[in-house]
Amino acid sequence: GLDIVFKVDACSNPNYLAVLIEYEAGDGDLSAVELQQRDIGWASMQELSGAVWKYSSRSTLQAPISIRLTSGSGKQLIASNVIPSGWQAGRTYRSIVNYY
Repeated sequence: GLDIVFKVDACSNPNYLAVLIEYEAGDGDLSAVELQQRDIGWASMQELSGAVWKYSSRSTLQAPISIRLTSGSGKQLIASNVIPSGWQAGRTYRSIVNYY
């Protein structure tokens, strides 16, 4: 599988999540990134700059949070529950995933 690193931006807070996504041997640039909060459906994240993607919520984000990546060629992968309950701004979280 692919080793993907999610670095939570220092400006993230309970209502705002920004992550720098790093992965080796990826399938080119990402065309879409989505997150799924606990017991909630998938929601699109916005590209902030380069490999940084953000999501703003009117209410507190419900962790654990899964992140779905879509490559430029349309391949998808899901890092299930990669952002854990009790996550912290400035921390780095890793996941080993496979494209499907």
